[in-house]
Amino acid sequence: MEKIKGITDIFFDLDHTLWDFKKNSSLTFEYLLKKYKIDIDLNTFLKIYIPINFSYWKLYRDEKITKEFLRHNRLKSTFQKLNLDVKDKVIDQISDDYIFSLPNNNFLINNGILILDYLMDKYKLHIITNGFTEVQNKKIINSNLKKYFTCIIDSETVGVKKPNSRIFNYALEVSNANPENSLMIGDNLEADVLGAMNAGFNAIHFNNNNEPIHNHCMIIDDLKNLKEVL
Repeated sequence: MEKIKGITDIFFDLDHTLWDFKKNSSLTFEYLLKKYKIDIDLNTFLKIYIPINFSYWKLYRDEKITKEFLRHNRLKSTFQKLNLDVKDKVIDQISDDYIFSLPNNNFLINNGILILDYLMDKYKLHIITNGFTEVQNKKIINSNLKKYFTCIIDSETVGVKKPNSRIFNYALEVSNANPENSLMIGDNLEADVLGAMNAGFNAIHFNNNNEPIHNHCMIIDDLKNLKEVL
């Protein structure tokens, strides 16, 4: 892999890129299913929940549903598909408890700290995330990531979500960066990579979800590979 030259600012996605959402979310649901006495095996629940959550997040990212609708209905749809009778009031309680409890688990993606330590003295580092403001801030603080980043940009504050160019333009403005000297690193091809490239950024796809190979930009499957190009 060739070295990428001329970069001054690196923007990271948070969930699935630095913060191990899959593992931390699983641990949170393990706790909540026991707490609310939901009679279902964790793996069975997650097998149904994960694709449902993914589809609702895409609708939310595309501005088609509200945060409240997402939070409630991803659980309701999962329980319905599992033929579990869980009342709406309880679903709302679990939903709120999930948001509150999720940042208490703070496993990071393998080699995340290694690469941040390597990059922090060479570049200005920032985060652009589509997550909810209060949750993302807690994740960053609780996992000791805050010290690495100059600017933390979340979609709730900006009012639009990746891949909308407005959030990338906002990130450039608050970080005082130029797009041609900026690099976006994220796991989602549509939201992180193509969104950033459409705003003039350079991009690296951290293919953490086994997405199909493409020619849009450089692809890595381990964060430590960034040492070879930066």
